[in-house]
Amino acid sequence: MKPLPVSGDLDFALRIVVTLILAIAIGSEREWHGHAAGIRTMALVGVGACIFTAVGLEPIFGNRTDPTRIAAQIVTGVGFLGAGAIFRQGVEVRGLTTAASIWVVAAMGMVVGFGYFAIGIFTTVLVLATLVAIRPLERRLFHHRRAQHDEEEHFS
Repeated sequence: MKPLPVSGDLDFALRIVVTLILAIAIGSEREWHGHAAGIRTMALVGVGACIFTAVGLEPIFGNRTDPTRIAAQIVTGVGFLGAGAIFRQGVEVRGLTTAASIWVVAAMGMVVGFGYFAIGIFTTVLVLATLVAIRPLERRLFHHRRAQHDEEEHFS
């Protein structure tokens, strides 16, 4: 699939607005559960990734722009943000899902920045389903692990 070039200011603005709405949806789930990276963080990460990606499609410097180089830099930069969301609390590592959410919001922003609105929407639906539906399933299936961990902590 070839990226869809930005066809004017209205198209550029539409990509940003769609990304903002999708990122807010994911950020709302994180915010609802009290995680550090919520609505504002997800919105800024998604919109930033979208803008960088869409600008990379513009023939500002003739045909010398390479959107894949911009995409690679977005992934690197967002990796640092995600690393900031991960911390250790005793023997537990926390923030991995939030870090992964930051990463996937950037990817969604890039997809919409490339002009693939349907893929961005589909991705957001899948991410929300993963965050919302898998949490209770995870707790039900792996509750014994949590109980065992709590018991070990109690005796140490």
